[in-house]
Amino acid sequence: MPAQGIGLLIVVFFLLILLFNMIKVLKEYERGVIFRLGRLIATKGPGLIILIPILDKIVRVDLRVITYDVPAQDVITRDNVSVKVNAVLYFQVIDPNRAIVSVANYFEATSQIAQTTLRSVLGQVELDDLLANREKINSELQQIIDEQTEPWGVKVSAVEVKNVDLPPEMIRAIAKQAEAERERRSKVIHAEGEYQASTKLAEAAKIISDSPNTMQLRFLQTLTEVAAEKNSTLVFPIPIELLQAIKKYSEKP
Repeated sequence: MPAQGIGLLIVVFFLLILLFNMIKVLKEYERGVIFRLGRLIATKGPGLIILIPILDKIVRVDLRVITYDVPAQDVITRDNVSVKVNAVLYFQVIDPNRAIVSVANYFEATSQIAQTTLRSVLGQVELDDLLANREKINSELQQIIDEQTEPWGVKVSAVEVKNVDLPPEMIRAIAKQAEAERERRSKVIHAEGEYQASTKLAEAAKIISDSPNTMQLRFLQTLTEVAAEKNSTLVFPIPIELLQAIKKYSEKP
């Protein structure tokens, strides 16, 4: 009896192992690539999967978007400036069969392609473009990397350049350039103001020369402003036009 009980336990144990190997449960974001005797037969999931023990082997593939932080790369730009640039890569598997069969490790392959492409593309642009045209560079990186990973069933949805570390001397040079640009704009604005003011003064002088009465009105307005200050001493300038008018009046017979 004890021998029969032990034999029964062994049989039950092997049946449990067999059942465990037959039944697999895949989550909503997972797919199972099924190989039977080494040959790809199907991709199944999500849900309950029934396998033939010993003959079938399953490889799980995650279909969620993977965020990969590309390590900082030493890049020499087109204008011979050495910088360190890192980026972030967003990609996901869209064809589990090709992701398993076409490449040994799709994650490692995609990460290496991202690093080499980052150095290659940024080496063809100048520093000013790298700092100012991030969106254009990101789009170009995404397109190039996606074209290379497409045969593996991997879709690269976005590439974003994160940080651009400049040498200290280049930071100082950029600061001086920005300061010089601000000074140039300040001088241009000041010159434009002087030009507009001189233009208005010339127009005002022309109007006054064409109409002498305008000068008299301006003179009276100035007297009103001076009188409002309540000064104890008031210097009263006599305009030349008024003296000329008095002289003409006195010369009449």
